[in-house]
Amino acid sequence: MNQSYENAPVDEQSAHEVEEAGLRLALVDTSDAEAFDKWLRADQRGFHSGAPSKEVLAEGRATLADRRTTAVYDDLLPSREPVGTVNSWVAPLTVPGGDRVGAWAISSVTVAPTHRRRGIARALLGGELRTAHALGVPLAILTVSESVIYGRWGFGPATFVSDWSVDTKRVRWAGGPTTGRLSFTEPDEYRETGRAVLDAVMAARPGEIGLSPYLSDRLIGPVAGTENPERYRLVRYDSPSGEPEGFVSFAVKGSDDFVRHTVEVNHLTAATDEALTALWRFLLELDLVAEVRAGVLGVDEPLPALVSDIRGAAVTGIRDHLWVRILDVPAALTARGYERDGELVLDVVDDLGLAGGRFRLSVTDGVATVSETADAPDVTLPVASLGSVYLGHDFARALGVAGRIEGDVTALDRLFRTAVPPRLSTWF
Repeated sequence: MNQSYENAPVDEQSAHEVEEAGLRLALVDTSDAEAFDKWLRADQRGFHSGAPSKEVLAEGRATLADRRTTAVYDDLLPSREPVGTVNSWVAPLTVPGGDRVGAWAISSVTVAPTHRRRGIARALLGGELRTAHALGVPLAILTVSESVIYGRWGFGPATFVSDWSVDTKRVRWAGGPTTGRLSFTEPDEYRETGRAVLDAVMAARPGEIGLSPYLSDRLIGPVAGTENPERYRLVRYDSPSGEPEGFVSFAVKGSDDFVRHTVEVNHLTAATDEALTALWRFLLELDLVAEVRAGVLGVDEPLPALVSDIRGAAVTGIRDHLWVRILDVPAALTARGYERDGELVLDVVDDLGLAGGRFRLSVTDGVATVSETADAPDVTLPVASLGSVYLGHDFARALGVAGRIEGDVTALDRLFRTAVPPRLSTWF
């Protein structure tokens, strides 16, 4: 990128679109506390959160100031608060093969309910994608509150997560002996170590992103605005040699029956299998607890094998999580590794005109080369479907059945799919 993403000008097409609707698109000066607070209030309102306290606003100004922050304004409103919000930054995304690729991470997409149907979301999302494309970022990513919105901009679901409920009165530990040392700690004492553990975990699994200090800290412990922060506990895991390899942040909630508390896991992260099993065993053997609830876990979470009664560990939901939008097909496909060699001609359809074209993908010894071609395609697919298979998830066959991939779907699946499914274990 030749230009800093934070200060790249707003997209001219989007600015024109909102101007025709009587509105104004502008970057927010995050060094202007009053203007930034108005944006933060609008963002909180968009997700139906309570009015932010002074502490929440101060934390937002301190932790989000390095993002590219954009707003849509209705200058006739006396409040001068935005009626549309979005922010973005370039995040390192781990891709198959283990490399990290700069991805345009998009967050805080809101439209005031008083200003719906005026093209605000279209302008915000289109502007983000065109800006990222102009800066040479190969793909964009986001986590979504609603799954029916972002396909129209070429995003496809690329990772899925599972939610679990474990009846700890029903199950016993069946995962075998555990090693290492567990200990309670405080978030402020563990922050630097916890960030390093998180970075190691995120770097090792396709679909995970490198976390800013704020995104890490909210996994380690409660942040400003967290409900009942005094109920949170943090337990760290260190290997037998003393290396920090994982932690779990959780809250215990009471019930009418004192021996039937519920544990709600805020985040569990483990760099090794030893850390993973020790932390799960700790949770499942807590006294006075009847249920452990955990979410945003991988679809391959090994919980069923760790308990004596497989039906005592129930999946309460599986849902889409990270959505990927390819912006540069050759750059994106050559950035990742492949577990099998092969060759395909891909005809990529992009209604926004950013990444469409016909490309020959050739993989030798796990390394890809991509070139434009006029040859007949083996596979034809919209850019959203390419985003869905990009990180290696087993989704190509379903998209083929649905008619959203045409041609040799089996060959596409064989080339793109990975043995370990991708995962994103947090929101952003």
